[in-house]
Amino acid sequence: MVLKSLIDQEKENLIAFRRALHRIPETAYHEEKTASFVAEKLSEAGLPYKEGIARFGVMAWLDTRRPGPTLLIRADMDALPIQEETDLPFASQHAGAMHACGHDGHMAILLCTARVMTQLAERLCGTVKFIFQPAEEGPGGAKPMIEAGVMENPGVDYVLGCHLWPDIPEGAVGVKAGPLMAAMDRFDVKILGRGGHGAMPHQCIDALEVGCQVVGALQRIASRQMNPLTPTVVTVGSFHSGSTFNVIPSEAEFCGTTRTFDRGVWDSWPQRLERIIAGICEAMGADYRFTFSRGYPPTVNDVQMAHVVRRCAEEAVGKDRVMEPEPTMGGEDMAFFLERAKGCYFCLGTGREGGAPIHNPRFDFDEKVLAIAVEINCRAALTLLGRQETS
Repeated sequence: MVLKSLIDQEKENLIAFRRALHRIPETAYHEEKTASFVAEKLSEAGLPYKEGIARFGVMAWLDTRRPGPTLLIRADMDALPIQEETDLPFASQHAGAMHACGHDGHMAILLCTARVMTQLAERLCGTVKFIFQPAEEGPGGAKPMIEAGVMENPGVDYVLGCHLWPDIPEGAVGVKAGPLMAAMDRFDVKILGRGGHGAMPHQCIDALEVGCQVVGALQRIASRQMNPLTPTVVTVGSFHSGSTFNVIPSEAEFCGTTRTFDRGVWDSWPQRLERIIAGICEAMGADYRFTFSRGYPPTVNDVQMAHVVRRCAEEAVGKDRVMEPEPTMGGEDMAFFLERAKGCYFCLGTGREGGAPIHNPRFDFDEKVLAIAVEINCRAALTLLGRQETS
């Protein structure tokens, strides 16, 4: 088959691109070298492109000059602030930064998808946009790229993305309609009390004690306020108060995250959290400062698009290698693209015995699986944008 042959020709590039990108990891909004590499490879493929979108984002496009829908395919670019411990010959050359979430693989997949698609252009109608997005790990580059117009001129009808996933067996594909990843937000709290001598608590308002009560109450939101059938998470990840053993602190600071798939719960988080904080502080005579920062909405796949991607995945790897992944409380700013067009975010399995999870300094994967995602991308494009021959 022509498609398989074209992808086979890209397998060396897939590995070379991934390894080159793995050597130069850059954290959110520092993706200068990464963006330059991507632009260079897009230029070599003969595709028009634009750099500097939302600082370091890159967009290329394939315009068939025939009327038809527009498909956007997205890859994230940023690395994590992790010191790599893999001992790979192409390990990170940037101290304190590592591609520990597979974004190097995502970019290699999309670059080779673009290269293959240019050779299939005669079989398509409409436009394919190839989006290389910064800052997925936070604070989020998808929304700024959308605000910069990447989904306009022409308007995007369909969106597609892929994530390497070690919770799925190597070479398998995960496709799920509906909610896949949770909404993720952040909250920051400062408790303001009155400090004093550790032997004289009656003269003080112990900010540390008030903070502990607040943390305990927040942890009970999931167990006592939520429907047990509605998954929710409230996590306090950092707490700081006091400086020595015999001084009651006047301040306590902590921060955390909330996760949910439910839109109603998502909308209610600021009020739920502040009601608890305010009530405990009033009872204890303390004051507080509360900030709630919206992160990413739930990542929800369109039912019809998930069906298309599942069928393409089955053609690529066989029905027995396509599964429905469990939803995760992790968040993804791919969600912003999926809010604005019918789309599907699918998982490419990298799981193997003894393999490290994502966000781990020893994370790695077998590069041979990358060709599977290229094939799924191309098959989806041919399905959604394929020319309808008329007699």
